Formats: sequence, C-alpha cells, structure tokens
Amino acid sequence: MTLRHAVVLALVAVSVAACKKREAPVAGPTPVAVGGSDAAARARADSIAAAERARREAEEREMAGGVARVREALSDIVFFEYDSNELTTEAQNKLRTKAAILRSNPGVEMRIDGHADERGSTEYNLALSQRRAETVRDFLAGYGIAASRISTIPYGEERPRVEGTGESVWAQNRRAEFSMTGGQITVVPAEVR
Repeated sequence: MTLRHAVVLALVAVSVAACKKREAPVAGPTPVAVGGSDAAARARADSIAAAERARREAEEREMAGGVARVREALSDIVFFEYDSNELTTEAQNKLRTKAAILRSNPGVEMRIDGHADERGSTEYNLALSQRRAETVRDFLAGYGIAASRISTIPYGEERPRVEGTGESVWAQNRRAEFSMTGGQITVVPAEVR
C-alpha cells in the first residue's frame, strides 16, 4: 500500500468519524463559541484541515522522492564494449527509462558526454566518443525525443572516470554520461516510481 493510499484511507476514517450524520460546514470562519455543538463543529473542521495538510505534505514528499529518482535515472551512465558504439541491452533499458522521463517532461534538455578508454590515438578516441554520444542521441530520438533537446560533447580519453590500466578500468571509461542542461522535472513517470 502506498503512502498516498494510506493517507486517503485515514482521511476517509477521520471524516466518517467526525461527521456523525451532520452536514458539512459551510466554508468560512471556524466558530469560536464554547458551547457543545460549536466545539464539535470546530473540532471537526480542525480535524479535516489537519487531514488535508497531512495529505498535501505526503504528496509533496512523494513528489520530492520521485524527482530525486528521476534525476538519478537521467544521470545513470551507459557503458560500451571495446571499440564499439553499439548499445548493449542494459544500455537500451536505461535509455528507454530516460526517454520516458524526457517525454513526460518536455522542457528538460540534456547533454550527452561521450568517452573512450586510453587505448587508440587521441583522434580515434575523440571520433569514437562522438559516435557513442550520437548513438545515444539517435536512440532517444527514436523514442520521440527531439534531437534539438539533446546536445553532445565528445571527450575521447581526456576525462577518465577511473585512472589506471587494465580491462576493469578501461570498461569504466568507455561510457556516455548525462547531465540536465535546461528545464525542470515536473512529472514523475510510472517507469521511475
């Protein structure tokens, strides 16, 4: 059961218990009289207001958590095989999630930074990192994301994620990284919740 469902059930329970076959009060100032029925009406109005505040706060917390998950999914790195700009199955799954987020938030713009490991010439690695970034952009465009919302920068081997040599190090450096360059996240798609 989600937090939203729990809050709704609590609101219903509080409303039913507070109503006791009385009509809902007309919007306006809360009565301040000390009499029994006025005190009950005031207590009921306070209870309803508190439940509404709790519901709004729960929705705000849920949205904030969702936005954090969306930002994390958007910045999730995609890795490549040696001397390749082809997307792995894992990379395609990550990019489908990114595409869903971008479709739900049409004002968001992204930058894709292409990278390569240290093997190969500087020129070759720069061209390979450009192809990797463009492959990712083209994949997202295939899911309805306008290419104008996505910029690419090739870095080649110039900005390694991990220093050193060996396949485990090189595998971490063959990648595409993502960053938001514009817009705001206003919708958390179901794929990220």
